[in-house]
Amino acid sequence: MRSKSLKEQVIWYDRYRLSLLELLIALGKGAAACALLSYTFYRSRKAFLMMLPFALLMPFYERRRLRDERKRRLSEQFKESMVILASSLSAGYSIENALVTSKQELAVLYGEHSLIAREFASITQQIRVNRPAEQALEDFALRSGLEDVRNFAEVFAVAKRSGGDLSAIMRHTAEVIRDKMQVKEEIRAMPAASQFEQKIMNGIPFFLVFYIEGSSPGFFDQMYGTNLGRVLMSSCMAAYLTALVVAKKILDIEV
Repeated sequence: MRSKSLKEQVIWYDRYRLSLLELLIALGKGAAACALLSYTFYRSRKAFLMMLPFALLMPFYERRRLRDERKRRLSEQFKESMVILASSLSAGYSIENALVTSKQELAVLYGEHSLIAREFASITQQIRVNRPAEQALEDFALRSGLEDVRNFAEVFAVAKRSGGDLSAIMRHTAEVIRDKMQVKEEIRAMPAASQFEQKIMNGIPFFLVFYIEGSSPGFFDQMYGTNLGRVLMSSCMAAYLTALVVAKKILDIEV
């Protein structure tokens, strides 16, 4: 039963399937975005109904966002697992015993149901049933989609075959990977302030429209009631959406 439960928990991190609740939330977000855009730029129910089919694109965006968020969590937790694993190896544990010890500490640090704790539990379970540790790590690396996990598994497999000082090699590898991932996190944190500013800027056009309309009712009537006004508002919406895409491209730093 234990082996079956671990098998059921296997996750391919490059894939993500929305739950029913997540799907409904994504569709709700898409519909809300369509409603906001149609009200701000057109004040027309017809425009809202014409935009509504685009809400179906939101689940695809949400699936990608949640997938990337899960991989980011796994990456952060894997970095901490390298710190714990390196400490265990420095204390003289074999790599197999170090994995078991690391699993226990990770369960305390992140919880038994965290991504990395479940992966280490799966690896140690496979080792107990006499599956080679390098195969278990290779399977994890393949499913993770993370370069650092793949590098760790490759170094472990080579060190295992070479017959050298496995503990010393893996301790050094774990320390190098940990330092590399720390640098990556620092690079990702650099545009955090700009990303926050961008989120504020995204809402400013709506704030201005609502503020002016609230303080001066009828100010935008010409923009919503004439053909020229609709063309201008359509141009403004196109410029706004283009700015969103460009800003996201600029601030999404690949490390």
